[in-house]
Amino acid sequence: MKSASQKAEEYELREMAWVGDAVLSVFARCWILRHPGEVSHDKTEALRRLTSNRFLSAFGEPTRVEAAIGRIYQEQGEAAAHAHIETYLVPLFLKQMRNRPLKG
Repeated sequence: MKSASQKAEEYELREMAWVGDAVLSVFARCWILRHPGEVSHDKTEALRRLTSNRFLSAFGEPTRVEAAIGRIYQEQGEAAAHAHIETYLVPLFLKQMRNRPLKG
């Protein structure tokens, strides 16, 4: 059985992950529009890949990865959260895009 503090930590983690998921989604959509040559013409597939739990699992447990983004957003703002994503997530995303091009 989980203690009250464990339940509170899990609740906070899920809340921050929810925020982080939204921030990542906004970032991904904007990034894809600014870099059309990087994603071919299938924006929807690129968005799915960049925001998927499968992709995020390369950086750790997806909920924790999203929660980290959410915390940065809450504490430092949108620009800092987007810079974090650009620095840490985008390089692997681009590598995967080169190794496994989008369909179509």
